[in-house]
Amino acid sequence: MSVIRQYWSLTKPRVVALIVFTALVGMLLAIDGMPDAQQATQGALGFLGIWLAAASAAAINQILDARIDAKMARTSWRPLVVGDLKPWQALVFALVLAAISMTVLVVWVNPITAVLTFASLIGYAVVYTVFLKRATPQNIVIGGIAGAAPPLLGWASVTGMTGEWDWAHALLLVLIIFVWTPPHFWALAIFRREDYARALVPMLPVTHGVTYTRWQILFYTVLLVEVTVLPVIFGMSGLFYLGGALVLGAVFLWYAWRLLDPPDDFFPMRVFNYSIVYLMALFAFLLADHWLMPLLQPATGLEFVPV
Repeated sequence: MSVIRQYWSLTKPRVVALIVFTALVGMLLAIDGMPDAQQATQGALGFLGIWLAAASAAAINQILDARIDAKMARTSWRPLVVGDLKPWQALVFALVLAAISMTVLVVWVNPITAVLTFASLIGYAVVYTVFLKRATPQNIVIGGIAGAAPPLLGWASVTGMTGEWDWAHALLLVLIIFVWTPPHFWALAIFRREDYARALVPMLPVTHGVTYTRWQILFYTVLLVEVTVLPVIFGMSGLFYLGGALVLGAVFLWYAWRLLDPPDDFFPMRVFNYSIVYLMALFAFLLADHWLMPLLQPATGLEFVPV
């Protein structure tokens, strides 16, 4: 593996890609219509700053989790585990990314985005990785707030959170990802439960058993479907999004229900993989509805206003 690829793998690129996608959707939802030149420039700089912060947090996570990663099949290849990179190299890399991120956000975006992004970085890289992950089977639930923050960060980067409904609408997006995280990650934890047990990480399937975890996934999925209706109730989205959210939610519910009596041992990974597709598609529906709703409202006579 080349040196560049080793450092690139430290940033967990596939995980970060989903993070920055939801941040990008948050940016675009915060703007009425297509962004103008100034909004596009500020949004691009905000995107860069958020991406660098997420990459930094991922690298710090790997530094702190190297012992755990060495005991898990899915992470035993990581560069710090196999010795391709030294911990000090990874730390310098992570700190440089964080410093550039904060500089970009403070100087060229706005202070509120910088503060929220830094809090999210610390929440994931330190609070979750160092304390919650090792302390409680509710680690994913409690720590999920840091991973759910990107849409708020994206929204803040283009508005500065000065609008009347900025906080309410942005936090709705955060709430969706927050509720989505447990069924998403617990499906993976069921499949990898032996790894987590070997690494002494108290994930829910390890501490409470697989059957209990399956029911928790179902309960959270039901809650998720309910939460995804809130953007319509609060006038943030319309019928196009609602239809997409209900269809996507129905499929997720089917997967969660089927997981109670799965057809094979690999089925939890199919639930995990669908959960990623679900979130990306849900946010795509939010964005499409945001652009379509102004065109459809005059024709249908329907209008949703915040309650």
